Amino acid sequence: MTERRARREHRIGVISDTHGLVRPEALAALAGSELILHAGDVGGPEVLAALAAIAPVTAVRGNNDRGRWAEGLPERATVRVGGATLFVLHDVKELDLDAAAARLSAVVAGHSHRPGIREQGGVLFLNPGSAGPRRFKLPLSVAQLTVRGAAVTAEIVPIEIQAP
Repeated sequence: MTERRARREHRIGVISDTHGLVRPEALAALAGSELILHAGDVGGPEVLAALAAIAPVTAVRGNNDRGRWAEGLPERATVRVGGATLFVLHDVKELDLDAAAARLSAVVAGHSHRPGIREQGGVLFLNPGSAGPRRFKLPLSVAQLTVRGAAVTAEIVPIEIQAP
């Protein structure tokens, strides 16, 4: 039994705003995840297929996800991992519930392309940033959630692009 399983620790990869671009560096950063959450603006089914080659994927639709392929993506998703409840949507400004009252452990959202981690009312709020085309001078990144029981911690993982 691995040490991670012995401690009931779960590693969840988090990505957002790929806009159809699957960077090998992002895939490498997500390797070893047991689940991947995509917080919208996926850009196409090929992105989900590439992520699914690493681990099962839960994805939500972003404001730029249009067309037949995107119709099957929900606007929001709730995922239970260990004793934690993770809520995923694209734009945190569209969160229409009290996360603490709903007993959420974490809220995952993208949209702004700005990576960030904050805690509010005992709930972790995570934006993994963008792993797709660079926007302005914002960094490229994904994130990792670690779930131990009901406790959730997060880390932003910068994506370093290798020059051709």
